[in-house]
Amino acid sequence: MKNKLTLYRYTRILLFYGVGLFLNLSNLYSQEGVSSLFAEANKAYNEANYSDAVARYKQILAEGQHSAALYYNLGNAYYRLNQVAESIYFFEKAKQLDPVNQDIQVNSLFAQNMTIDAIEPLPRSQLAQLQITLFDLFGLDRWAQITLALLWAFAFLFLGYLITQNSSHKRNFFFLSIAVFFLFLGTFSISYFKDLAAKQNKYAILFSKQIDTWSEPNQQGDLLFLLHEGTKVQLLDSLSEWQKIRIANGSEGWLKNADLRKLN
Repeated sequence: MKNKLTLYRYTRILLFYGVGLFLNLSNLYSQEGVSSLFAEANKAYNEANYSDAVARYKQILAEGQHSAALYYNLGNAYYRLNQVAESIYFFEKAKQLDPVNQDIQVNSLFAQNMTIDAIEPLPRSQLAQLQITLFDLFGLDRWAQITLALLWAFAFLFLGYLITQNSSHKRNFFFLSIAVFFLFLGTFSISYFKDLAAKQNKYAILFSKQIDTWSEPNQQGDLLFLLHEGTKVQLLDSLSEWQKIRIANGSEGWLKNADLRKLN
């Protein structure tokens, strides 16, 4: 009976590692396929076959792969095709993953300059600007990774404090663990509030060529202003086919049957 149990346990272990190996190999082959497709898309872009490049980049997206580089290249390809809204949309997606990348920032501005609507954003207070600068040092995933790494570092340092017998080492472990713990609290707070802001503040890119903005969710109200494709809007409310939005200068209004593509 004991031998049977031992054999059963070893069989389960081998099966577990076999499945793990299979999954790892599958991921490896999938990554190789994506890398090959990405290289083909880049080749098509460099040869000015922008439509072909877009198709290949989107094939990578369809396989569930997302990265700032992929979105950035899509933004560039659509820019070359003079598809303003698509270009701005993918540059905005790239900025969400890599907010401090200067190439993304510059090319995004080029794309925005192609829009008809010239909207001056509201000025920000120094505190609000500091918060945005701090939040945009990294994307949300990277902030979460840093937070997790600091948590593990704190755990190991505090464990070292508990088990070491040398008083000098014990003191060093204690102060280092406290310092890392406060850093952990800081990065955790940034991750939490950045995630909260992303969930509360919903944004979209307007794909309608031209659309009226009304003061009420009906056409009996006042016609406030016109918007054109490529404009970034904040989504505030919705009612049937109407969507309440706010633009960068703080103006608000209602759009009817607008073609909006959400960013988050």
